[in-house]
This record gives sequence, structure tokens and C-alpha cells, in this order.
Amino acid sequence: MPAQKRARKVTASKDGPGGDAAAPETKPRPAAKAAGSAGGKRVLLVDDDVEIVESMKTVLEAKGYEILVARDGNQGLVLAEQENPDLVVLDMMMPKRSGFLVLERLRRSRPVPLRVIMITANEGSRHKAYAEMLGVDDYIRKPFAMDRLLESVQRLLS
Repeated sequence: MPAQKRARKVTASKDGPGGDAAAPETKPRPAAKAAGSAGGKRVLLVDDDVEIVESMKTVLEAKGYEILVARDGNQGLVLAEQENPDLVVLDMMMPKRSGFLVLERLRRSRPVPLRVIMITANEGSRHKAYAEMLGVDDYIRKPFAMDRLLESVQRLLS
């Protein structure tokens, strides 16, 4: 009996610094699954700061997480709906739709809430209180050590 070929779905992605910043990134780097401890968990990064996104992406992929990237709040909502990630890392201040509006929409539109870590450069305690009222799972102030983010991701996805 002849061997059957399996068709693979290939998703185009704009990886790296030359990619289109407006296009959501959904393709993991090949080493992501081999790194191990994350068990194929998917993390959506929603942030307009390219350097922060690349740093978070590098650290999380090294631990075996599959990373999705959205560059603004509207893209974040679309990817959260389409891709159903296990966790969202959400910046508070972004173009088109703030992290608060994204969080509010995610909390209203999903029967089982997504885990959400909000990151922000804002020092105000009112913002943290509001994020907690909306049900954020963790709140991290920028600048932060990548170990702090990784600990939170691992704790929320274990």
C-alpha cells in the first residue's frame, strides 16, 4: 500500500524586524516546541512597542510557548477570538483601543475568561485598581525584569 502524504497548513508570518508591523504574527519559530516546558501553550502579546514585544517573545519562545502578536487593541481582540490563546499579555496604553477596553470586551464576550496579564508604564494606583476590578490576573509595571513576566506566565498556565 503506498504511503499517503499529509497536507500541512502553512501560515504566512512576518517574523523579524523587516516584517509588516500591522500584520499579526502567528507563526512560532521552529525551536519553540522543542524547548519544552510550556506544553504547547499559546500566549498572545498585545503591545505596540516593538522592542518590548520582541523581548517578551524571545523569552517565552525559549521556554516553549507558542507566541501570537498583535500591535494594537483591535488586532488583539481579533486574534483572541480567532486563535483562542491560553493567556494574553496586554499593554494598557495602545493605539486604536486601550488595554482597558480590550480587557472589558474580553471579559464580556467569553463564557470562560482568558487569563490576562496587564503590563503598563503607568504608575497610578487607580489604574491598577480598575484593572483588578475588571478581573486581570496579574498587573506588571514597566520596566520589568523578564523573569517577573516569565514567573507570572508559568504560574497562570500551570
